[in-house]
Amino acid sequence: MPVTDPIADMLTRIRNAIMVRHENVSVPASKMKESLAQILQEEGYIEGYDVFRKGTPEGTIRIYLHYRSRDEPAISGLKRVSKPGLRIYVQKGQIPRPFGGLGVAIMSTSKGVMTGKRAWQEGIGGELLCYVW
Repeated sequence: MPVTDPIADMLTRIRNAIMVRHENVSVPASKMKESLAQILQEEGYIEGYDVFRKGTPEGTIRIYLHYRSRDEPAISGLKRVSKPGLRIYVQKGQIPRPFGGLGVAIMSTSKGVMTGKRAWQEGIGGELLCYVW
């Protein structure tokens, strides 16, 4: 069955895997999802990810989840902001800081997918994809 919002599907799969304490989760691959996984790894929310191109036409990304302790996942929450039915674009001065800077805003800009902090440093705006905290 086709998915109308692949990014929201990826975030939901990660959220569900964390709730049942899985070590990893698999999502269908795309360049956007690989960029999101790269940012999550750089920010320390996941341990890593692998991309498998065999088995399905688009491939699969296996995301290895990070837990600080036995009961505490590194990701407390994920929220999709811009949706296919309502895109949210922000300028440099409007980039939000989730939880007073403790969370990360992930944006799609003209220079690629990056965190809100990096977009602000480079002086560019773009589509606000999601918040992670």
